[in-house]
Amino acid sequence: MSNLPDYGLWQLVIINSVIFLIFVFSFFKPQTKRDWRTFGAFSAFVIALFTEMYGFPLTIYLLSGWLVSRFPEVDWFSHDSSHLFQTLLGWQGNAHFGPPSCRQQYFSTGWSGAAGNFMESALQGAARFYNCPNRPLCQDQASPSTPPSLP
Repeated sequence: MSNLPDYGLWQLVIINSVIFLIFVFSFFKPQTKRDWRTFGAFSAFVIALFTEMYGFPLTIYLLSGWLVSRFPEVDWFSHDSSHLFQTLLGWQGNAHFGPPSCRQQYFSTGWSGAAGNFMESALQGAARFYNCPNRPLCQDQASPSTPPSLP
């Protein structure tokens, strides 16, 4: 392993933020004051995102006084130390395959699957609404007597 830190890469924060914001600006050209405010809020989000990824994680920054006094031997600029549960509980090994990460991956996959099903239903409903000749009630289209079964 190299001695390069995994955080504190401020040049990367600036470069990625600028490239990403220029890309977004090329599609979303703000014209009104409200557009500029929206673009400014989005820009703040992008900068905060890249700061967390490459600069320094906010959680570790806020807890740094307590963490350094409690765990002086830990290098908080390493990537594995940023997995706080893994480090604080003293678990060894790859943090990406530890119980907290596996739990997070399980739930995020479950939630994204549920969100995907919801979006699919919403899009089908919108397509039925906009393709209906009598929009509000769609009286001339027969509705199925039994609801469709879930896959």
